[in-house]
Amino acid sequence: MRIGTGTGIVAGLVVVALGCVLTGFLPRTDAGALGERIAPVLGFVVAITIVAELARDAAVFDVVSQRLARWGRGRVVVLWALVVVLAVVSTVFLSLDTTAVIVTPVVVVLAQSIGVSPLPFALATVWLANTASLALPVSNLTNLLAAPAMGEGPGAFIALSWAPTLVGILVPVAILTVLHRRTVFGAYETPEPRRPADPTLFWSATGVLVVLMPLLALTPDVWIPATVAALALIVLFAVRRRHALRLSLVPWQALALAASLFVLVETAHAQGLLDFLTSPTANGDSLGDLFRLAALGAVSANAINNLPAYLVLEPAAGDPVALMALLIGVNLGPLITPWASLATLLWHHRVTALGVEIRWGRFALWGAVAAVPTVVLATLVL
Repeated sequence: MRIGTGTGIVAGLVVVALGCVLTGFLPRTDAGALGERIAPVLGFVVAITIVAELARDAAVFDVVSQRLARWGRGRVVVLWALVVVLAVVSTVFLSLDTTAVIVTPVVVVLAQSIGVSPLPFALATVWLANTASLALPVSNLTNLLAAPAMGEGPGAFIALSWAPTLVGILVPVAILTVLHRRTVFGAYETPEPRRPADPTLFWSATGVLVVLMPLLALTPDVWIPATVAALALIVLFAVRRRHALRLSLVPWQALALAASLFVLVETAHAQGLLDFLTSPTANGDSLGDLFRLAALGAVSANAINNLPAYLVLEPAAGDPVALMALLIGVNLGPLITPWASLATLLWHHRVTALGVEIRWGRFALWGAVAAVPTVVLATLVL
């Protein structure tokens, strides 16, 4: 999908969504309730994106990649493990889109700088951006929507998500390690370290991230610490590097896409178009029901994107366990089609700009090899 084409599709969705609200096709009461539900979610998306972009401008991720190269001590397998940890931590605490947009170019350039194939590193970031995004409510937009129904605080969510998340990390990494074993078990020469251009900016941004990440795991209203962190970095950059503050820090297209999908799916519910899904299909007691719900989520995510897939199927999950099974499907399953998640599209734009060739046919085949066992095993451990 070209950027221009993607922008046109999003603009069309915005027009249709506005039409649904203005004509009353989506009743005002339903629209108001929807707004109250999604405002904190979209607010978090804006804040965490600003935090991630400014941290990148402060060279935080560049320095991390250089440290990884030195810690690898010339052994690609050690560097591989460190890159996996970086992708997982980024996804868990800063969301899957951050990993796709910011960590991807860091690890691709890192691989190119040490003379090894960037392909396994690129695939690791996009797979883990999706499959590690089950860990915390902040890791994925779908999680933020589901978290209130899981119980009080992040602890209730983590109690159900930790085991499937481990599967979501270990299975894709094991598959990539086997597929690219010649690269992974090779050697490299350690590059010379480089210092950040503005050490004050670097250490200040690093401190903000160090404080923010545990708060995201402990605070129910994650938009609050994320917003405080974003404002702190904005003030910092206003003093040290004002030209880095730009309107493009706000992910306008992602916001428009998410808001439009929310409105369109809520309109379909309000008009009874999705009534066949409103009766729960799983009560948390039957393994077969959970498998069906996870599989339906995975297939729907690859067909229509994971966000609308979650919104459409949410009424079918009758309790927290069933809801987690649905999240397994829509978070761990969208590895096959390029449109299955926004993160995959963002990732593809980054890697192709860096000269990494991605063939969608092979990408889909590898994705299917990873998605099927990952979803099955994650549901089983749930």
